[in-house]
Amino acid sequence: MQKYWGLILVLTLSLACKEKAVQETKQVKDVLAVAPIEKPIVKHFGFNLDEFTVKLDTVKRGDSFGELMLQHKVDYPKIARITQDFKDTFDVRRIRVGKPYMILKSRDTTETAQVFIYENDAINYTVVDLRDSVRAYKEKKQVKFVEREVSGVIRTNLSEALLEQGIDYMVTHNLANVYAWTIDFSMLQKGDRFKVIYKERFINDSIYAGSETIDAAYFEHNGKPIYAFAYENDSLKSLVDYFDESANNLRRTFLRMPVEFGRLSSRYNLKRRIRYYGNKIRPHKGTDYAAPIGTPIMATADGTVTESTRRGGNGKYVKIRHNGTYSTQYLHMKKQNVKRGDFVRQGDVIGWIGMTGNTSGPHVCYRFWKNGRQVDPLREELPKAEPLAETLQPAYFDYITPIKDQLDCIAYPPEPVEEELLAGELTTLTE
Repeated sequence: MQKYWGLILVLTLSLACKEKAVQETKQVKDVLAVAPIEKPIVKHFGFNLDEFTVKLDTVKRGDSFGELMLQHKVDYPKIARITQDFKDTFDVRRIRVGKPYMILKSRDTTETAQVFIYENDAINYTVVDLRDSVRAYKEKKQVKFVEREVSGVIRTNLSEALLEQGIDYMVTHNLANVYAWTIDFSMLQKGDRFKVIYKERFINDSIYAGSETIDAAYFEHNGKPIYAFAYENDSLKSLVDYFDESANNLRRTFLRMPVEFGRLSSRYNLKRRIRYYGNKIRPHKGTDYAAPIGTPIMATADGTVTESTRRGGNGKYVKIRHNGTYSTQYLHMKKQNVKRGDFVRQGDVIGWIGMTGNTSGPHVCYRFWKNGRQVDPLREELPKAEPLAETLQPAYFDYITPIKDQLDCIAYPPEPVEEELLAGELTTLTE
């Protein structure tokens, strides 16, 4: 009998617990039914857009900041103050056609502009806050960096090997910079192969915003493997160079040429006959590299820009002082990308191929000075860059060990089916 009483007690407790759970669930549902669900506040550019009437548009031809503000009921004194007091932050003369902007207007009958947001590029934007005391400031969108591994086998050229995989062209540009002195990219062989580790930028986790510089790479050219690892070799100047697995610097003092894939069209020649001048003999103290208009022109070494101007037959040009011994000059540019006083690093884009000045075709005339005298850069014995300092090498080897393992584990894409084999298979099937 005692056994049955125990069973009854267990059943009673079980029913009581279940009834309590049902009551608690009902109470929770009642609370949820009564309590309003708060809508999360979503901010764009740091503002809650629900507090404003929002106008989205792009700068049209003929638009000016002043006109846009007047259309949205901003008075002249405020416009004048922005134009005069904040020109270092927001130069109203430099808004460009096609650039997106947003105007946040008051949510009343006046709909007066409260905030103007101008998107300088995919990441950077400028805010002009027109409320109360006017102010202007620059900000960046939140960017997520995602590491990516790619590899390829050369069938025609490096660009095709990357572009056919949907890779940003800047990866091609950056990879060519990494190996600019160790590999002649005009002499790549079919079967050369590479692996690359780099980061891609994404805005709001989904909008692609470009690629970063290369973190590490492997290139096998003519059967010779060449590793490259980015490493900061000067913490005071935050300078990063590329070194191989033995800590040798891949960079040299000067690049071979100022364009990545240009064609050597005319060498330094003091007795050259120049077609532009009626085939008369005139000294040609430059080295010409032909390339399509708009091709980027790179600084061949670190240095300071001493001239960025236009003059006579030189057209638009840039001149760089590298040290007390060497200077270089780049002529006939379509447009310069640097100004006097800028410090540039080897490989930085300083302008673009054009046809300004005296020239019969698109090219860059590359001039090279040594101790104040123009010389032929292709005949100069130029110094190599220093290897990584011995004091930094132990930390460097520790740093690159896992990255080298990561590179080694990256697989190459499968070889495409040869057209001849495919044609043969189709023939067999039809027979």
